Amino acid sequence: MNHLCVYCGSSLGVNDAFIAAAEELGALLAASNIGLVYGGATKGLMGRIADTLLSAGGQVTGVIPAVLCDKEIAHEGLTKLHVVDSMHERKSLMVDLSDGFVALPGGFGTVEELVEVLTWGQLQFHSKPCGVLNVDGYFNPLLTFFDNARDKGFLKSVHRDMLLVADTPADLLNQFEHYSPPPNEKWRCG
Repeated sequence: MNHLCVYCGSSLGVNDAFIAAAEELGALLAASNIGLVYGGATKGLMGRIADTLLSAGGQVTGVIPAVLCDKEIAHEGLTKLHVVDSMHERKSLMVDLSDGFVALPGGFGTVEELVEVLTWGQLQFHSKPCGVLNVDGYFNPLLTFFDNARDKGFLKSVHRDMLLVADTPADLLNQFEHYSPPPNEKWRCG
């Protein structure tokens, strides 16, 4: 794995464990010589993980829509900053630049990006690992939703199992190293 995409909040949240997890993941990526791909902002957990990698000599690539760049939240100290025209272009480029995807605590955008990249994996548009760093049980309600979708017949078990879950960055990256995409296809044509 050369580049890991991290989706996370543009806020810090109310639990210091969220900040600690972002910093721990950033330090681990830098120590493992894995570059970060993220939303390109200076704020919140996004800024914290980027700054941690940069201070440890790591490589950080940001991808930010021009409209957000214009609001002066773009991180100017990154290794590389891509300014794009739309959120759709942002998400597509982040997928292209990354070898795997991790969600840290965040809001609508974090969940939307995670679910989209999982869907793309389900449809075999990519075969890259996706996971959540379940800091202090943050993602438990979302995981329960996915389990319910599986139990009610809207999600195959093989696809539910695509989402890797760990409490620590080291455990999650270990799971990523051993990830194999689902062998069967969601849909078949013909």
